[in-house]
Amino acid sequence: MSDNKRIAKNTIFLYIRMSLIMGVSLYTSRVILATLGVDDFGIYNVVGGIVTMFSFLNGSLGGATSRYITFELGRKDYEKLNKVFNVALLTHIFIGLIIVILSETIGLWFFYEKMIIPEERVDAAFWVFQISILSSLASLIQVPYNATIIAHEDMKVYAYVGIIEAFLKLVVVYMLAFSPFDTLVYYAILLCLINVGLVSFYRLYCIRLYPESQIRLCKQLALYKDMFKFAGSDLIGNVSVLAQGQGLNLLLNVFFGPVVNAARAIAYQVQGAITQFGNNFMTAVRPQIIKLYAQGEVREMFKLVYLASNFSYYLMWLLILPLCLEADYILTLWLGKYPDHSVSFLILVFILCLIQTLKTPRTIVLHATGKLFLANIVIGTLLCCAFPLAYVFLRIGGEPESVFWAANITMLLSEFISVFIVRKYVNYNIADYLLNVHGRCTIVTVVSLLLPYFLFDRYIEPSFIRLILTYCLTTVSIAATVWCVGMNKDMRNKTVSFIQSKIQR
Repeated sequence: MSDNKRIAKNTIFLYIRMSLIMGVSLYTSRVILATLGVDDFGIYNVVGGIVTMFSFLNGSLGGATSRYITFELGRKDYEKLNKVFNVALLTHIFIGLIIVILSETIGLWFFYEKMIIPEERVDAAFWVFQISILSSLASLIQVPYNATIIAHEDMKVYAYVGIIEAFLKLVVVYMLAFSPFDTLVYYAILLCLINVGLVSFYRLYCIRLYPESQIRLCKQLALYKDMFKFAGSDLIGNVSVLAQGQGLNLLLNVFFGPVVNAARAIAYQVQGAITQFGNNFMTAVRPQIIKLYAQGEVREMFKLVYLASNFSYYLMWLLILPLCLEADYILTLWLGKYPDHSVSFLILVFILCLIQTLKTPRTIVLHATGKLFLANIVIGTLLCCAFPLAYVFLRIGGEPESVFWAANITMLLSEFISVFIVRKYVNYNIADYLLNVHGRCTIVTVVSLLLPYFLFDRYIEPSFIRLILTYCLTTVSIAATVWCVGMNKDMRNKTVSFIQSKIQR
């Protein structure tokens, strides 16, 4: 099977999985919000963030694991592949123990001393915190197995498990009506059981199908050193991700309480569902970028990077534009009554999402080279500045939205700086990249926005009919703009040839 066909096939599998999960997630959110209430919904989403704050260690090592497994698979060095897997597994277990210790000490201190939680809900929140630690530990130890599946580009298993996951989450919604004790704690336990069950399945799947996932003690200290060195170079980058994510979420709790956390959770739930479509495409592309670099095919690698950058952005914009134009009506239709700030949070998070979409393919290139130190020091430090900047905004009386402005400002600056950092390690034309990626995406964004915004926002009242018309018009507007200015001549010719080949069949 050719690389392009494999990417297309894997992307389809991942989209099927994500469509099911997103559909169930959007349906169940309304029921869960109504069942738990705004305060408990916010508590559940912010308390788990304390555990996540300590997972930056795992994030760094997870990136190293994925890179090393994919790299060795591309080189077909199966003996070293098994050693890499076992080194990764042992170190993830060790990191998991560290996270448990940090969560039960510093995490508990922050929980009791700094967080704003209604007094009558502190005990329930404590048990949610403990359950989140267990769930995170299970997910952490699973990282080498997931990296193995992705490296083998075996995406169909995710589609199948996605069906099971969607069904189980539907069952959870109905089981909430029969909660034998506190509903919030019961909900956390059920989700934890699903997570542990899925993790166990992936582990057994890898053990049966992939020989490199057989557990053998590796005593090659040099490999431990190499992977930790790679992970260490990626450490500040993962700290910055947490600072912009859970760090800002905890900051919102300290200044405004769990109701604002609920609004933030709603915005990020929609954003998470949307970005999974782009992430699925990049998950399918990632192994090919790393393997092309491992094989010395740098020119072909950058052709794929250009293609991935443009089309992942166009796909994201196609999903985001109608949601931004109809945010208030969609949230009302979806949730009924929703917390204040949800609409503004959603739009600001979508802006952040679009910027991140452009950066992802280049980040994969840096992971392929293994040269992460400079990028993580410069970009990671800049992104970490979102936290103190947001704190300053809030201290001088800023609204909750100001934390997202802080994140967007630092993310935009980092995007352009990282373009030059990649050039230090891989030879490519920066001007050509900015013109054909940033330039095309900017034009597509501006031009495709004009007609839908001015036509419906001014002349048609919010309604289900307007929602359908908005989706139709934005789809046509974006498709036409992408065809005219978002694609070069070679892309258009390949698209026409592909369509013609399908019609002739």
